[in-house]
Amino acid sequence: MPSIKTTLSEAQHTLSTHSESALLDAETLLCHVVNKPRTYLRAWPEKSLATAELNAFLALIEQRKHGCPVAYLTGKKEFWSREFSVSPEVLIPRPDTECLIEQCLTLLPNTGTLTILDLGTGSGIIAIILATERPNAQLYATDLSLAALTLAQHNATRHHVLINFFHSNWFTAIPNLQFDLIVSNPPYIAPNDPHLFKANLQHEPQHALIAQENGLADFRQITQSAPNFLKPDGFLAFEHGYNQASAVQKILHDSHFINIATHNDLAQLPRVTLGQMGLHTGKPY
Repeated sequence: MPSIKTTLSEAQHTLSTHSESALLDAETLLCHVVNKPRTYLRAWPEKSLATAELNAFLALIEQRKHGCPVAYLTGKKEFWSREFSVSPEVLIPRPDTECLIEQCLTLLPNTGTLTILDLGTGSGIIAIILATERPNAQLYATDLSLAALTLAQHNATRHHVLINFFHSNWFTAIPNLQFDLIVSNPPYIAPNDPHLFKANLQHEPQHALIAQENGLADFRQITQSAPNFLKPDGFLAFEHGYNQASAVQKILHDSHFINIATHNDLAQLPRVTLGQMGLHTGKPY
């Protein structure tokens, strides 16, 4: 049987024209198969793989070669220094969303009772991180996908936080509550956006990516309903596309939100926009 070193070298060559991180992908997938850390691969490069391990690894490499994301192949993804379970039913957590969480945390005090609503929770990462960082908060989260809610509940249990999950199309099944913060990373890619044809996005759930009205439909729907569920000084926070900041600001402005601000992601691209309830928020002109 081939050694770990030889197996990784051949896998890297196979993936070299399909991935910008061929060696890392191969190492991650092999670690998953043998259930060992990456240091094991370096400590035992001449160790031979068992037949079952080699076959399982080659099957994963073949799927990766055809564009399936590594996170879906391993069923896990690290985010905020924590590991989360993922599946093709939910979007893969991305570093950009850390910016959204960071901005939300700046709005939320460490003391006192807080209520937070995460709309379109997916794998649950936003609600779970906010719950761990603000243990004084009551967390509510929704998703239209029952499979996503099942996975989010699994992640919440895994990270020992209590979250109230609702199968809901945005606000439709939410109890009559008022929140200090409503946060959402909704679908925001236009149906004809060329990014949708990238290999990794083709494997992710399209309903969680695509929105009508040039990617803005869900921002409008959420913003129009949010004032009915926000406390008088509550906040609404969105993650959006790098080129949508002005449009999202206008949507918030048109609903009379105040203190509207946009913040950059790790690549210094405008990624998060938030607004606060004002005296006339949600009222028609």
